Amino acid sequence: MDQDLGKFIEGLPKTELHLHIEGSLEPELMFELARRNRVELLNKAGVPYQDVEEIRAAYEFGNLQEFLDLYYQGMSVLITEQDFYDLTTAYLRKIASQNVTHTEIFFDPQGHTERGVEFATAIRGIKRALMDDGADSGISSKLIMSFLRHKREADAFETLEQATPYLDMIDGFGLDSSEKPFPPSLFERVFAEARKTGKPVLAHAGEEGPPEYVRQALDLLKVNRIDHGNRSLEDPALVERLAKEKMGLTVCPLSNLKLCGIKDMRDHPLKIMLQHGLKATVNSDDPAYFGGYMNENFIAVAEALNLTRDDIITLARNAMEISFLSPGQKEQKTRQLDDYVAKTDG
Repeated sequence: MDQDLGKFIEGLPKTELHLHIEGSLEPELMFELARRNRVELLNKAGVPYQDVEEIRAAYEFGNLQEFLDLYYQGMSVLITEQDFYDLTTAYLRKIASQNVTHTEIFFDPQGHTERGVEFATAIRGIKRALMDDGADSGISSKLIMSFLRHKREADAFETLEQATPYLDMIDGFGLDSSEKPFPPSLFERVFAEARKTGKPVLAHAGEEGPPEYVRQALDLLKVNRIDHGNRSLEDPALVERLAKEKMGLTVCPLSNLKLCGIKDMRDHPLKIMLQHGLKATVNSDDPAYFGGYMNENFIAVAEALNLTRDDIITLARNAMEISFLSPGQKEQKTRQLDDYVAKTDG
């Protein structure tokens, strides 16, 4: 890849739309919080991890479930409001260094409440950091509450009820965790209820699951955006529909590689998505576990897929367009991008 393109990517004002805040828990912070809260982290053999490097070495996964097993164990160190504040602050400081100007963050309350951590503890810690550090760094943000699809819809309804007093802190509702064998159709009723709040909804679909899961997310959950969506390309009619409806796709390249969705980054479908006119974007998903934040994801696909400067600009514009920012905020962010492109042109 041309060095100039790499520098262009690094300075590019970026929007991140697919980030699990629990997945930004770096091994160093995980180990620090484990000591702070006297939590014992165990490896696959049931033996405590001895140091940060031993935890980092465990970040090798053969599939989504292997990742989730470690991901949920990592969550166990998050207990106090300060823990969630520190986690979110660390993420914001990292992306500020990579010129991310807007982020839309998922959090998984069920992964915490089932451990005895109150809903309020998690959301207050995260939101306080978004307000404090976001203001300091100039990063705008949205907070999206996700339902865990490997649990029952009844559990999702209970979580939605817990969220009711905090709706002013929540900007949308999502669906994540193990995609197979949990199709979107299992959550049709709770999404209907979530939509009554007037907030946007979205769902992970087409990562491991088939194109049919994407259709269900569109038709049954009536989502405003699809998270991942890679396998949509297996269905030409679905691709045509996504392009026609200008449905946003929040694609996560390094995640796809790390979880073995693709064997080689040169096989990633992102460029094909652009060729079909899909509103594809680049995101980091769970950057602490998958080896890269926004710059690393952009650079990885640019190099492997021979993306052009115009391709990179299109991806950045797509993210701004499909974000949940207000029209005025989108206009402001677009001006920032246009100014940067003009300044670096030629």
